[in-house]
Amino acid sequence: MGIGIDVGGGNQDYSYLFQGLSGGSLGNLNMLSDYAAIKNGSYGKLLKSYYGNAESTTAASSKKTARTSNVLDQILEEKKYPKVSKEAQEANSNLTAGISSLRSTVATLQNADTYVTTEGGTSAADKVVAAVKNYVSLYNDTVTAAKDSTLTSQTSHVAGMMRSSEANAKKLAEIGITVNRDGTLQLNQDKLKATDISKVQELFTKDDAMSYGATVMARLGFASVSAGSASSKVEESTQQDKAAYDDAAALQKDIEKLTSESLFEKIKDGDGEEKYDIEVLLATVKSFADHYNNMLDAAGRSYNSGVTANLERIKEKTAQNKDALAQFGISVDEKGKMKLDEGAFKKSDMSKLQKFFDEYGSSIGWNLSLVNYYMSTQANASSGYTASGTYNAKDNSSYDVIS
Repeated sequence: MGIGIDVGGGNQDYSYLFQGLSGGSLGNLNMLSDYAAIKNGSYGKLLKSYYGNAESTTAASSKKTARTSNVLDQILEEKKYPKVSKEAQEANSNLTAGISSLRSTVATLQNADTYVTTEGGTSAADKVVAAVKNYVSLYNDTVTAAKDSTLTSQTSHVAGMMRSSEANAKKLAEIGITVNRDGTLQLNQDKLKATDISKVQELFTKDDAMSYGATVMARLGFASVSAGSASSKVEESTQQDKAAYDDAAALQKDIEKLTSESLFEKIKDGDGEEKYDIEVLLATVKSFADHYNNMLDAAGRSYNSGVTANLERIKEKTAQNKDALAQFGISVDEKGKMKLDEGAFKKSDMSKLQKFFDEYGSSIGWNLSLVNYYMSTQANASSGYTASGTYNAKDNSSYDVIS
């Protein structure tokens, strides 16, 4: 089941856009199920068992056995290599080309030069309008092609891209882009021309891993990797995953310390009064914030869908507890990064700090373990996304925001 999304006032599920992915009456899910059965051998065993039972009830001649074998081979061949209609082949070609062109257009909107007037040439405003116009056109072409395509992995990421658009519908509307009920975009050029181009730049920035432009580019990157057209991106992502893995592992160790009783054991000062060891606590929290920020930088540039999906969840949980973190001198900026005010931290209530990390630390720890899994195994979770772009890794955390 996909995620229900309110599009244009109605609760829609983008999975309906891709009901014809298989090009047949059984639908995409049946095709994927059949493929899995064929791949693991169970489909062949089932058919052999069926025909074997049929033969055991009659006196099977060698001629009938040969005919049965031919039928089995034919069925398996058709299941392994389903016939693709001319229309689906065209849609597949258009989708692959559209994804490539759309990535190039997003890159243009992320390029700082786009927002600078060319000396003696085109104004920055005109360049931005042209780029956004091209983006909307290519976006719609890609969505249209995905509806009739049989490339299931690529279409799942297109659906994810559409979910990013819906999630940013209000921001898109500010620059003149409306998200239609069918998932396509509509551009109001007059409104775009009247908009400060800095809003467009902020919306598409690559400096924030969770910006609209960055999430769309990530989805397109996943789709390109699925199509086998971005081997250099796979290598780059592998390097980023290694760096992110190291920081995520260090972050987990910091959490273990911050949830341990030994860290909060009181010591006696010169007057014999028992107090928390503020300097040790400060060093541990500072290490936590540093490793957290480093992980965001490295994992945010990954093309591994499992990594980025769980990274987004971690950032969401942190944002939900922004006020609670502020009690300990930890601020969270608009990009999701932490900054520690050491003076404010030393004045905070350390007993509350321990309670907070018991809950918050265990909450993000679930997603950190998934991040580590995808980074250490190099498994790309594209198969973990449904046709509607829904990520199916289970997050069983029952964490509540601390007030």
